[in-house]
Amino acid sequence: MAKTALVISAHSADFVWRCGGAIALHQEKGYEVTVLCLSYGERGESAKLWKHAGMTLEKVKAARRVEAENAAKALGVHDIQFFDLGDYPLVVAQEAKFRLVDVIRAVQPEFMLSHSKWDPYNTDHMYATQVALEARMIAQAWGHNPGEKVLGAPQLYLFEPHQTEQMEWKPDVFLDISPVWEKKWAAIQCMEGQEHLWHYYKNVAENRGNHFMRNSGGQSGGRKATHAEGFQSVFPRTVDEL
Repeated sequence: MAKTALVISAHSADFVWRCGGAIALHQEKGYEVTVLCLSYGERGESAKLWKHAGMTLEKVKAARRVEAENAAKALGVHDIQFFDLGDYPLVVAQEAKFRLVDVIRAVQPEFMLSHSKWDPYNTDHMYATQVALEARMIAQAWGHNPGEKVLGAPQLYLFEPHQTEQMEWKPDVFLDISPVWEKKWAAIQCMEGQEHLWHYYKNVAENRGNHFMRNSGGQSGGRKATHAEGFQSVFPRTVDEL
């Protein structure tokens, strides 16, 4: 059985900026990575598209879906799913939450990825993580749809928000994505509706590459990384040695 991972993305571009490298890297390592987009980000994260004459909500959704599917292909995503729950605000009713639980149980992820717990600039993001935590809890419950395989205890990693100093986000994991950077850069360029973010996230990846080197030994034997991603783990990690 292949190892699996699950990304819960509030909007259809978030997974690209924030953990595209982790997706591509783990796909190359033999993982099957599923990406679940709760919304397309059609209202609040598609400003460039709305500037076109004659644009409608459905046209924006369609364009965002194509962008996300193209990005997923560039990263080698195993499966991408769209819940189309709307944005600004994102609202996840119980039926949709149970649908998410079904996905979690079907995927049985080794680990999960979602947003920072706090984001006053975009409450859709932190709401997505609240929903991810609730769905993870429900998926572990033996009394929810008895007879189904329950979830174990996958780590939930919180990927980097846009303004870390405002989000109470502190990375405790740096992942070297140097070998797959070109895949992530190709995926970033698929998100034409948010072109203004391309070079911002290129710079983030380069800066985190420097942090990876410093934290892997610095100038005294640190492994060089040109690009990296940072994550904050929610749950304790169990180890046999340090």
